[in-house]
Amino acid sequence: MTTQNQNEIPAIIKNALDKRTPRVIEANPGAYKDAAVLIPLFWRDSEFMVILTQRAQLVEHHKGQISFPGGHVDASDDSYQSAALREAEEEIGVHREDVRILGPLDDQTTVASQFVVHPFVGLIPYPYPFAINQEEVERILEVPFEVFTSGAYEIEGHRVTYEGRTYKTPAYRYREDLIWGATARIMKDFIKIVSRELGLPSGRK
Repeated sequence: MTTQNQNEIPAIIKNALDKRTPRVIEANPGAYKDAAVLIPLFWRDSEFMVILTQRAQLVEHHKGQISFPGGHVDASDDSYQSAALREAEEEIGVHREDVRILGPLDDQTTVASQFVVHPFVGLIPYPYPFAINQEEVERILEVPFEVFTSGAYEIEGHRVTYEGRTYKTPAYRYREDLIWGATARIMKDFIKIVSRELGLPSGRK
């Protein structure tokens, strides 16, 4: 990224998201269910960071996968954004009043679990007293934004075998963790939207 400071980058991201209409996928009750996720961003030292989680083995879907905090949209949620904020609070203890929503991203579908995922980008303070719900989350990952912008960590057309099925998917390798599936596609879409405004390399796809 170029030399924007920690106050400028969220404003740039919000502006990029505000001036577009996100793609919306209408859930087919017979085929897809609605889910919502929060992409929590924060500034740590001199780096912009993204919060991800590793899902616990006790959850129904995506056991052990790297994902954003999020989950099912409940009948009591008054919007997809509210669902994303509720799930982030339930899973990692981020209170909704501490989140500055920067905007929505395009909807994505999951292949293995048949969800339509509604993603929202939000800024949180740091350090933060996270509280992990161990029935749903194994651990929290603090991943540098650069992992998704530099191209050095990206694997195009990666094949992942999960629960007996093999999927071709974009993926990012960060340390020992593989970020793939809908999570990787959401981040790839996010970076594509903000790349010009953030001065990312022209070769980014």
